[in-house]
Amino acid sequence: MIKIIDKIKFDLKSDRIGPDCPFTHWKLYLKQSMLKLCKKKFANFGQESEFRAGSYAITCSKIHIGDRVVIRPNTMLFADPREKDKGIITIENDVLIGSGVHVYVANHKYGKKNVSIIDQGHFEAKNTTLKKGCWIGANSIILPGVTIGENSIIGAGSIVTKDIPSNSIAVGNPAKVIKKIEG
Repeated sequence: MIKIIDKIKFDLKSDRIGPDCPFTHWKLYLKQSMLKLCKKKFANFGQESEFRAGSYAITCSKIHIGDRVVIRPNTMLFADPREKDKGIITIENDVLIGSGVHVYVANHKYGKKNVSIIDQGHFEAKNTTLKKGCWIGANSIILPGVTIGENSIIGAGSIVTKDIPSNSIAVGNPAKVIKKIEG
């Protein structure tokens, strides 16, 4: 019984949301409780935004979500708790995020050949930004320090390693701009 109480306390106080926190995650299934939870946990959570059940957010206090943002199931937003002004995720207004998208702000170090990666620490965290009106296709991965420009589209399954300019369509691994959006 004490372990359950400890888990409830952890889920309520932790700086995260996800299926691994069942005592708060259930709230994502109901609109009013989802809004209340997200406004409490995230740095900001805009009007008419949705954070759907099945999604994860780590270090919610460093994730800014604008108005009319839709975050679909199985998405992972992974901000970094280490430094105050680094490792922030900013999602501006009117952004669509498909299922299974991952957004990261830091990565493991791997430069020492005789040291296990688990023991090498992490690279410095970098802010990651999804600008107004962009659409991130399902199962895409946005890597640390990347900015996706306004009204840009990232094709499903793409791995974005560098900034994508506004009004662009980018696809692939690594993602490359294949078309500019005109008009």
